[in-house]
Amino acid sequence: MEALSAFVFVGFMGAGKSTAARLAAAELGVEPLYSDREVERALGESIESYFDREGEAAFRAREEEEVLGLLERPDARVIALGGGALGSERVRDALSGHTVVHLQIGAEEAWRRASGKGRPLARDRVQFDQLKQDREGVYASVASAWLPPMPRDGVRRAIRALEALEQAPAGTRLAWAGAASGDYPVFFGRGLVGSGFFHPPDSRRFVVSDENVASLHPVSGEAQVAVPAGEEQKTLEQAQEVLRFLAGAGAARDDVVVAVGGGVVGDLAGFCASVYQRGMRWVGIPTTLVAQVDSAYGGKTGVDLPEAKNYVGSYHHPAAVLTDPAVLDTLPPEEAAAGYAEVVKTALIAGGPLWARVREGGAVDDEAIWRCLLTKLAIVAEDERDSGRRQVLNLGHTVGHAIEAATGYGRYRHGEAVAIGLLAALRLSGRDALRKEVEGLLASRGLPARFEGAAVDDVLGYVARDKKREGDRVPFVLVEAPGEVTPGHDVEAEQLRAAIEEVAA
Repeated sequence: MEALSAFVFVGFMGAGKSTAARLAAAELGVEPLYSDREVERALGESIESYFDREGEAAFRAREEEEVLGLLERPDARVIALGGGALGSERVRDALSGHTVVHLQIGAEEAWRRASGKGRPLARDRVQFDQLKQDREGVYASVASAWLPPMPRDGVRRAIRALEALEQAPAGTRLAWAGAASGDYPVFFGRGLVGSGFFHPPDSRRFVVSDENVASLHPVSGEAQVAVPAGEEQKTLEQAQEVLRFLAGAGAARDDVVVAVGGGVVGDLAGFCASVYQRGMRWVGIPTTLVAQVDSAYGGKTGVDLPEAKNYVGSYHHPAAVLTDPAVLDTLPPEEAAAGYAEVVKTALIAGGPLWARVREGGAVDDEAIWRCLLTKLAIVAEDERDSGRRQVLNLGHTVGHAIEAATGYGRYRHGEAVAIGLLAALRLSGRDALRKEVEGLLASRGLPARFEGAAVDDVLGYVARDKKREGDRVPFVLVEAPGEVTPGHDVEAEQLRAAIEEVAA
């Protein structure tokens, strides 16, 4: 009898693989299988005692044979593997055809959970942290789904998403977006939109797009509306048009609004979903680089006022996001360039491998988009409501938003204004060498380093009305170095004026 595809939970010590397998198996009505338990049964003793007596090499050889047997079992539907099992190339090869779920956990929490529990490799903290760092790349190389330790109240939705992943186009990956008020799956893969894949599958869809995107990337639904394109259309008046479309089409609270487009459509449709009949579900299908690396995730929805950008809005997380990099092939060059500014911003925040990748100046490929996406999700999971860490995502946006507002939302694309805002933020940070490097990256995509169409005093006035101000104080996000970006900084009025004058044409 041929073995069926299994959900295989992998991850570092303490990530909750056994718990996740037990909860998932209960939801599916099957028996979970645990590699550590099977190994101990075969050894006739505990892993710790065998490991200490025979050494790690002997243990890994025995573990490899047991894991290979588990992966071939016809009754295997849910499996939890030991943290080091993926060190075997034969095991990694055998995972092909299974849905591998990487349960993620921070080093501090992993140590708290694993130390003092009879684990041979959890006795020395320095070695433990190094081992975790070394293994993360191995897990990522075989995973098709990235989940946090599975919460009991999210098991059903997570399993439904994993089952949907099995039906998605080959190569599709799944990330779990978590926040205090809700969580949702993000499906990432080429061909998602063209294949007709959709999640969740259980409701009627009402599609909101814009006039540029509607014909390029049609998505089926009960009814569809295409709004005019452009940031200047992200208004209360346009929101009313969408809300009236939903009402006229007979949309109900258990239906789904589908936002197909860039950041404007996502913000507008998500906002309408948050207020229509006091709230209904929505799904994002981002079609611009800006949206795919940033704005599609995190639950911020809203519209602009003439007085300032995003002044009316709500936090309303989507039911799912379907991110298909293939749709970016239809982007005009200037739109792709505008998205590049958000890539650079995210890389500066993340530092490490993502910054190293972006600073090389190459094309923004699928892997770069994926890493930006994961960076955004991790920050939002830590701080949903902009009370702390999430504020770093505003890097370059305080001045960028002011430029957009001062020029009437029609002169600069969002990413173009952010590019200028990034240069101002780096000047305020006193990081001249980094500023020069970033300016070169932005210039390579034809992005502006100066703004026109507004006076410096006008931009300063809009900065003073920034929605993140605290009384009369407008805090800034500044950069110490890539990967060392912090919010909440006070900036002297003279410094701010000088920085904005420097980016004024």
